[in-house]
Amino acid sequence: MVGLKPPEVPPTAAMKFVSAGMAGCIADLCTFPLDTAKVRLQIQGEVRIPRTISSVEYRGVLGTLSTMVRTEGARSLYSGLAAGLQRQMSFASIRIGLYDSVKQLYTPKGAENTGMATRLLAGCTTGAVAVACAQPTDVVKVRFQASGALSDSARRYSGTVDAYRTIAREEGVRGLWRGTLPNIARNAIINCGELVTYDLLKDALLRAQLMTGEDGAGGRGQVPSLSPQHPTPGSSPPLDNIPCHFVAAFGAGFCATVVASPVDVVKTRYMNASPGQYRNALSCLLALLMQEGPAGLYKGFVPSFLRLGSWNVVMFVSYEQLQRTMVLARPALA
Repeated sequence: MVGLKPPEVPPTAAMKFVSAGMAGCIADLCTFPLDTAKVRLQIQGEVRIPRTISSVEYRGVLGTLSTMVRTEGARSLYSGLAAGLQRQMSFASIRIGLYDSVKQLYTPKGAENTGMATRLLAGCTTGAVAVACAQPTDVVKVRFQASGALSDSARRYSGTVDAYRTIAREEGVRGLWRGTLPNIARNAIINCGELVTYDLLKDALLRAQLMTGEDGAGGRGQVPSLSPQHPTPGSSPPLDNIPCHFVAAFGAGFCATVVASPVDVVKTRYMNASPGQYRNALSCLLALLMQEGPAGLYKGFVPSFLRLGSWNVVMFVSYEQLQRTMVLARPALA
């Protein structure tokens, strides 16, 4: 696995912002079918109550994907992709691209290390701001993914633009921000699970020199972040490379899935609900618990992990490489 080496000049905040959005889009293109399968499994059974064996359309990740291809065509796997890419360009750019800047803002002046509380606060901040800005794109994406199983005449929207207009007209502008509170909770948790875990794992790997195979002490004492590392001149640098990013991203994806799945299920059902079906996110949660029990909170866990784990790996590896590419390209563009 060969990648670009850490540049001598760190990337700017603007480079991180753009790189994060592009990396999010690349990750979505690679993992979108898994996200669609997750949504279908999460909403399955919410209308047919009490649920019976015969009412279950989708069984497992592969079963869901094969059923969708057989009954709706391969294009159904990417239903809502346009809204998904719109979401990543705004959402990932903010919550991931601004994480380092916000973390530095919260770090006390003169502090040698960034504490856990500072990392968690930075993750919660960028996650909440990203949701506030990009929530309409998330609502439209979920609606398209959930409605793919319906016949053409039963589908609510003809396209992405029509979805924004129809939701605003029928449900008011507030409809575009439907499920904002559970989504803020979900993304604050996911941001902490993803970014903070990635930050800490990458920090540990570089400090322990686990991915280098070298005996030098270079890099010890540095505090790695999501940005590329810059070893002191004359030292033996730790390899801030793709294997390091891969391991840290995989761990971040698993951690994020475990802590965020319950909120993710409630968010998906609430966003996809018809007007008046649930009074608020809490009533959606209570209805889910009464109908399916605590196990319902982890409905679609396997596709969630497959999607979020693979999404994190693709996104973080792409993010690191895009930053380095932009830094290397900056002198040529000047």
